[in-house]
Amino acid sequence: MAVLTYLYLIYLAAPILLLVVGSFGEVWANSLLPTGATLHWYAALLDDSSLLRAFRTSLMVVSVTSVIDVLVGLPAAYALHTQSRRSVRFAGRLVSLLPVAVPELTLAFGFILLFSTDALPWLGSSPLLIAGHVVLTLPYLLNTLLADMETLRLADLEAVAGSLGAGFASRFFDIVVPTLRHSVLSGLITVAALSIGEFQLSNLVSGFLNRTYPTFLLQAFYGATGFACAATVVLLSLAVAAAAIGAFVARAGGAARG
Repeated sequence: MAVLTYLYLIYLAAPILLLVVGSFGEVWANSLLPTGATLHWYAALLDDSSLLRAFRTSLMVVSVTSVIDVLVGLPAAYALHTQSRRSVRFAGRLVSLLPVAVPELTLAFGFILLFSTDALPWLGSSPLLIAGHVVLTLPYLLNTLLADMETLRLADLEAVAGSLGAGFASRFFDIVVPTLRHSVLSGLITVAALSIGEFQLSNLVSGFLNRTYPTFLLQAFYGATGFACAATVVLLSLAVAAAAIGAFVARAGGAARG
């Protein structure tokens, strides 16, 4: 069992290590490892206007997606949590999980068919790209909030506030939102990590001028391998940073609840 575990870890780590090594290699062609050593590829990242534009696009998409997810997900989670009928709660959670169960290509093809028509000529636009990311990421924030609402016993807290004369708006903004702040932050870390690395839908619905960072990476690999490796290492670094922040937020949230 230990041998299988080590082999699995090597299997996971080997491609990442090769990418890191390749980002510092001078030439990498038809060999297992690159030859030479250079920092040229990282310097080239800062000089490539297409990469910088793709990076800015990804940051814009992640930021807007996160804001929309909170504005939609928090009220939706609260509505499902307070719904008295179990069948409605079950149906709501089932619908919310459909974007996770359905392959991204299916959603992307649906977007292409619907939004490339004369009535809705939005294919390749930034709003459509953001809408796709919202559909893909909202279930993760929504279900994170629903799970935490159960453990935080929001119903009891609201009942106490209601007995003291607090109205709905006061209960929601003074009790629900502050109580769920760590849950929202934790969910948004997941949303950001998924959005920044999303490729399949973005590759099919984004236009040339609003390509996301992962979409740019695919095209970069057809050019200089070292440049593509360096760009990928930057994306991996962002993912690791997001995971570290998420772990810190989860730990802080657990300590606050304790």
